[in-house]
Amino acid sequence: MTNNPSIIIAIDGYSSSGKSSMAKALARTIGYRYIDSGAMYRAVALYAMRNGMISPDGIVDEEKLTASLPDIEINFNVDSDKQYTMLNGEDVENEIRQLAVSNNVSQVATIPAVRHALVNMQQKFGNEKGIVMDGRDIGTTVFPTAEMKVFVNASAETRAQRRYKELTEKGIETSYNEVLANVKHRDYLDETRAESPLRRADDAIDLDNSTMTIEEQNQWLLNIYNSTIENLKS
Repeated sequence: MTNNPSIIIAIDGYSSSGKSSMAKALARTIGYRYIDSGAMYRAVALYAMRNGMISPDGIVDEEKLTASLPDIEINFNVDSDKQYTMLNGEDVENEIRQLAVSNNVSQVATIPAVRHALVNMQQKFGNEKGIVMDGRDIGTTVFPTAEMKVFVNASAETRAQRRYKELTEKGIETSYNEVLANVKHRDYLDETRAESPLRRADDAIDLDNSTMTIEEQNQWLLNIYNSTIENLKS
C-alpha cells in the first residue's frame, strides 16, 4: 500500500446518507486522514449559538459571525479510532451532534464568508494529499481536481431513520417525525443556497445506499478506491 500514489478522496452527499461513516472506514482501511467538513460547519454553528449570534427562530447575525471568523479555530483529534472535533481547543464532538445544532447548521452554511473561511481551512488539510473528506461541496468547490469523487444518496425517510437511531442510541430525546422534518429542511437549504449548493460533481460516481448494509457500502467504496489507484498506476 505504501507504493500507491497518495490522492484526495471527495465524498459528497445528502445529510445522514452515511457518507461520514463510509469515509471514516475507508480512511482507516487505507491509512488516510479523515476530515469531516460537516463537523466544521457544525462547530461554527455551535460557536454562533453560544455567542448569541442566532435568534430563537434561527436567524443568524451574519455581520457578527463574519467578524468573529478569525477567532474560530477548528481541528480534529484522533484517539483509539474515534475522532473528536475541536473548537478553539475544546472537544465539542458530542455537542455539535445535538439536534439544536442540526437545526441551525444549514443557515450558517449558507453565509458566503463562512463557506470561504472553511473551504480555505479544508484545502489546507489537503496540501499533502492522503485524505478522505466528506461534505456537500468537496468534489465541486473544495477539491474540484480530486482523483476520486463519490456522491452518496438515499431516500429522506431512510436517512431520517438512520439519524433517529443514531440520536436515540446516544440518549438524545427526539421523534422520528422531527428528525425527518429536519432532514428535508436541510436538503432544501443545501440544494438552494446561492453559495456552493449541494450538487453532484460531473465526474463523481453515484451511490444510492438505501438498501445496502454498512459492510456492503464500505466494500463498494474500497473497490472504487482500488480501481482508482490501479487506473492512476496504468
